[in-house]
Amino acid sequence: MDVRETKGLILFNRDFREDDKLVKIFTESSGKRMFFVKHASKSPLNPVIQPLMMADFILRINDNGLSYIIDYKKVRRYDKITADLFRLSYASYILALADAAIEDNVADANLFAFLQKVLDLMEEGLDYEILTNIFEVQILERFGVSLNFHNCCFCHRTGLPFDFSHRFSGVLCPEHYDKDDYRSHVDPNVLYLIDRFQQVAIDDLKTISLKPEMKAKIRQFLDSIYEDYVGIHLKSKKFIDSLASWGDIMKSEKD
Repeated sequence: MDVRETKGLILFNRDFREDDKLVKIFTESSGKRMFFVKHASKSPLNPVIQPLMMADFILRINDNGLSYIIDYKKVRRYDKITADLFRLSYASYILALADAAIEDNVADANLFAFLQKVLDLMEEGLDYEILTNIFEVQILERFGVSLNFHNCCFCHRTGLPFDFSHRFSGVLCPEHYDKDDYRSHVDPNVLYLIDRFQQVAIDDLKTISLKPEMKAKIRQFLDSIYEDYVGIHLKSKKFIDSLASWGDIMKSEKD
């Protein structure tokens, strides 16, 4: 076993035997790994092994089995996220996406930094739906999906009212709509925004604001992309979808 100190984010924990837990941590230097915590309810580690906890961990890494948490320091809590059901639901979804996007035990410091930045911006109060959309778009490559939202697949022109073609995995300009009889017929403004999301630097997000109608169109389009190209069905995403039916009631009561 190898003892390492690294920043880590708790993805989830689950019960194991009577009072033990398995804890999944996305570490900055060693990727995603599963850690064993014995007698978790009585363990001094219990406060820091909850989802969405960030800390500097001292870890005993075992490449051939379960690893162990020795100690931790510099704990970071996302209190505003965890206090808001809607924000928490979207944050939980992006955690699950990050977990699904890369193999265990494979370091991905760039994805770790990106995930942390998105969570930090959610904590600051930025639009959690837009942040989630941007995370979904930019993480597609981790699933081996490369899509062209920037220029026509045939003439490569930019800045036109594009439509999306699943057949060609990219956009078509009006002169080439006829290349795909089953093109998506999606609002061109959706594709313009998706193209922006694909390229935007995460620090520039504070300037983006969208109306609910446009956000709904983006959500529908990205759902079709994930269904056709990625094919994963996460419980956290199903919960987000259910918010559309009963979440507005809670929002109105809260207001």
